[in-house]
Amino acid sequence: MSQHHGAPQRYLSLMRLTAKGLAELGDSAGRRRISEERVAALGGRSIAFYALLGAYDFVQIFEMPSTEAMMQYVLTARRDGHVDPLILPAFDTQAYGGIIERIQAADIRTS
Repeated sequence: MSQHHGAPQRYLSLMRLTAKGLAELGDSAGRRRISEERVAALGGRSIAFYALLGAYDFVQIFEMPSTEAMMQYVLTARRDGHVDPLILPAFDTQAYGGIIERIQAADIRTS
């Protein structure tokens, strides 16, 4: 069952470099290019990418056409072994506002 709701879905990926990723750090730019090509081949796009200080090494924001496309991308990236990602669905303020409105409407009906 596809989890596609019309508009592209956004995801935030928090990534930690693995031992392999650290050992091959000089190839980071090439791996990032390959990552963006893979995302595009699945019908998505990379919106932003940042290096971080702290518990995670990178954050990347994606738009993907479906949950299945995101899962395919993540499994491929994990198989490569350079990063260990934590994937989070992301909601813009309009989508979040709609969720809050539906919760409030449901509260009124149950009161």
